[in-house]
Amino acid sequence: MTRRYRVIVAAAGAITCTLLSLTPPLRAQAGVALPDRLTDQEFWALSQDSSEPGGYFRAADITNITSNELRFLDVIPDLTARVTQGGVYLGVGPEQNYTYMAAIKPKMAIIFDIRRGNLALQLMYKAIFELSKDRADFVSMLFAKPRPAGLTAASTAPQMFSAFGASDTSRPLYEKNLAAITDFLTKTRKLPVPQADLASVAAIYQIFYSSGYYIRPSPSYADLMGATDMAGVPRSYLASEAAFMTLKDLQSRNMVVPVVGNFGGPKAIRAIGRYLKARGATVAAFYLSNVEQYLLQDGIWDAFCRNVATLPLDASSTFIRSQNGGGGGRGGGFVNSLGAMAAEVKACGAPGLSVGGRTD
Repeated sequence: MTRRYRVIVAAAGAITCTLLSLTPPLRAQAGVALPDRLTDQEFWALSQDSSEPGGYFRAADITNITSNELRFLDVIPDLTARVTQGGVYLGVGPEQNYTYMAAIKPKMAIIFDIRRGNLALQLMYKAIFELSKDRADFVSMLFAKPRPAGLTAASTAPQMFSAFGASDTSRPLYEKNLAAITDFLTKTRKLPVPQADLASVAAIYQIFYSSGYYIRPSPSYADLMGATDMAGVPRSYLASEAAFMTLKDLQSRNMVVPVVGNFGGPKAIRAIGRYLKARGATVAAFYLSNVEQYLLQDGIWDAFCRNVATLPLDASSTFIRSQNGGGGGRGGGFVNSLGAMAAEVKACGAPGLSVGGRTD
């Protein structure tokens, strides 16, 4: 993690969700169906009333503004065969969630993260999705680069990023875009975003502007968006106009909700579980990244497991997890796998239970 982003997270994490919940609590009502859209007030209330105080991610050397998983697409064919479209997607971290969401087409998505800085990141993305008419506009706004001529709905992700790579960033465009993002959140959506969170949005957007595709040295944003699955099929959320539009539609209906929370904490996952159960919704998938590794190290994996057990699950509800697969082949690094959520959490608290319901 860069020093600049640590400051963002530390400042944001000091603000509790109690102070930030400026809208009336969103009460779950038995028998009410999961809506097709949330009002701006409902969106903010669900986000803030479900949140815990911000904290820190232990892997402090990683920026976590973008993914470092190049092989996260490999599980998508199996994932789409397992889950039913129209459920609820749960996830953690930055943009890789969008690719999984584009693949399974949930009715709602909740993005958890212990860092309040990730909520600011998700709000920045929300504004950019909604303000962009297509993928090229999105990339232009995300990196403050003028849109090159010749890009169409048929352009591939590598073609888009190559074209934008030949285009310099623009300070006036950056300033214009940042003002548009802030105005969209606070004036168009009328979200009561605290000043500290708006400052985090601005600082994160500055990193995208100044670092370009290489927010991480590797993989770059272009690498992530141009990645393919094991069969060579491009599946990122910017691989096609249809995938992008799935995300834009969800964001436009306020159905991608960021929540601050520790996986093993007492509130966030359980609050979302109550909300979903009261509306007859079922969790389709839960992307964990490699957070279970840190929950085990902290001795709170069982608390996480018990939290998940409160969610509305069925036989198709699927964990998506990552673990370090070492070097070699197709980018090396993290390898993703799938697990049956309902079956795994049946044994919560059993002696020796470890990641994925396996015993030591």
